[in-house]
Amino acid sequence: MHWDILGHLWAVNLLQQHIIRGEVRHAYLMCGPTGVGRRSLALGFAQSLNCTQPIAPGEPCGECRLCRQIGRMQQADLAIVQTVEGATAIKVDQIRELQRSLSLTPYEARYRVAMLLNFEQATPSSQNALLKTLEEPAPKVILLLTSDSPENLLPTVVSRCEVLRLRPMQVEELAAALHEKHKIEYTQANLLAHLSGGRPGMALRLHNETQALEKRAQWLTDLTTALFAGRIERFKVAEYISQDKEKMRQVLQNWLLYWRDLMLLSGGSSAPLTNLDRLEEIKSLAAQVTFSTAHRQVSLLEQALMGLDANLNTRLLAEVVMLDMPRLWSKGS
Repeated sequence: MHWDILGHLWAVNLLQQHIIRGEVRHAYLMCGPTGVGRRSLALGFAQSLNCTQPIAPGEPCGECRLCRQIGRMQQADLAIVQTVEGATAIKVDQIRELQRSLSLTPYEARYRVAMLLNFEQATPSSQNALLKTLEEPAPKVILLLTSDSPENLLPTVVSRCEVLRLRPMQVEELAAALHEKHKIEYTQANLLAHLSGGRPGMALRLHNETQALEKRAQWLTDLTTALFAGRIERFKVAEYISQDKEKMRQVLQNWLLYWRDLMLLSGGSSAPLTNLDRLEEIKSLAAQVTFSTAHRQVSLLEQALMGLDANLNTRLLAEVVMLDMPRLWSKGS
């Protein structure tokens, strides 16, 4: 497990070779779905660049003061740029402040490293403001950008970066790694691998944040209860989930995966399911739901998530989702 990272061995090897050969680029873009390990890869690279006691070229010790500080994202020569609390975008002022700090020589590390996290959230003006730094990088400055997709950034930004496209691991491979490296009981590791869709960062977050799994369990119970409930009860669920936009996004994402499992089972697919801990419940419901019904619910939930991104009214979206659900008349029938 290089750099204490699950998966992405090809990317670790590539970045190590850049260090060993003295061919480090001035800007890298780590892209892939949330939880796939973009930030972990960037931090591992920053540690490798600045470790004071490397095990080997490109292999940080993880124990020296700089490695520990970088791992906590609290090192003097490491700048972090991301959306601030209460904001929805990375602003131009943040880029200007970053550029001022990058003009200084490193305080104690070999390189000044700037991590621009979820840079797809930067406004077009902010992305354009970064171009000067990308085109004329100062000596001993490395920019590490993360994004869900290069297509969500300006082409002028992407063209000036070395792009690393990170993909989820095979769920079986991730489950084994969680069991062996993190000592997670295998049944739980397998569930986490499936729930995360092979994304190591998300799997570890679910493991470390017990409330996340508890919330998921409650949201899925709300869904299955609503399937047998009338309009009044469904409106109550709609009111509950629509109070917070980010919570509603998480609820709909979990419901989408649940309906996907129902669709796969009702359609006789052998594709792996996500909600392994609710398999018997899903089998029971799949016996009452046709493939076309489940497929329609998957499509409607995908549309609702796009509606959230388009800033549509959350209460109205939630009510539409609840009213469009099929009504089942008796559990276990």
